[in-house]
Amino acid sequence: MKKIILLLLLAMGTVQFSIAQQVGVVTSNKPGWHKIGEAVVDFKADRDAIIVAGADKFKAIRLVVTDAPIRFDDLEVYYENGTKEDIQVRNIFKSGEKTRIIDLKGYNRNLKRVVFVYRSIPNWRGQKAHVELYGLK
Repeated sequence: MKKIILLLLLAMGTVQFSIAQQVGVVTSNKPGWHKIGEAVVDFKADRDAIIVAGADKFKAIRLVVTDAPIRFDDLEVYYENGTKEDIQVRNIFKSGEKTRIIDLKGYNRNLKRVVFVYRSIPNWRGQKAHVELYGLK
């Protein structure tokens, strides 16, 4: 019985994480900032992911928050070559605020996906945060 409950909980977590993933398609290699993708944070999970497709080589990234406050703990940046970079953010962002510009390390900076780990900030309106991911070419 315990094994069945454990499997159900694991399956629910996997489904919830996969639903939270959004795909961002970048079509330009022009220098400058490009919007990679976006997600509406529903505060039901504590992590969301944006999968990057297309022209996915970037020098730096940053997140922009709108609609509601959010506390970002960490970013997990996954590259096409199989490497992963863990970036500590550990800050609260109000609507309209941006993270610092986060330089991506290494020569091969082709993004595969960016996972952001967060905590909800209670707000009296029950608003959901809207998070946009931008990349610098």
